[in-house]
Amino acid sequence: MIRALVIDDDPKLAALLAEYLGGRGLEVRVAVDGERGIEAYKAGSFDVIILDVMMPKKDGFEVLKEIR
Repeated sequence: MIRALVIDDDPKLAALLAEYLGGRGLEVRVAVDGERGIEAYKAGSFDVIILDVMMPKKDGFEVLKEIR
């Protein structure tokens, strides 16, 4: 099964993405900000990450740098 991590501070958009991807057979985990996204990334193994750029605490660019 493909595992996806959605990191987005917009709860409606994150839920929409999770519903859409989950309906297509992906296992989806959602994080509501950059810090929690990094924690989720470190705690799990994901095949794809959907990352918002404009977020509080740590923006998408900071998250990407830390993940890389």
